Amino acid sequence: MAAAKDAAKGAVAVQSLSFEQALAELEGLVTKLERGDVPLEESIAAYERGEALKAHCSRLLSAAEARVEKIRLGADGKPAGLEPLDVE
Repeated sequence: MAAAKDAAKGAVAVQSLSFEQALAELEGLVTKLERGDVPLEESIAAYERGEALKAHCSRLLSAAEARVEKIRLGADGKPAGLEPLDVE
């Protein structure tokens, strides 16, 4: 368990990562865990870090979606303003 705590201390804070950095790290953790050659304590620490990375990526994506807008056209077909993009 001490090794897992030491690894967590050395890891970069999830909140400070960009979306791309967090996603790359998450993909690396998944690959590592899928190989199955990771000790149990390290696997647990990797899983917990992965959960934090996933949540961070989700928050960043939601924030990006909220900022994306689409151009609204008037009756004459010309741009008439902006409105939130429907993501559903």
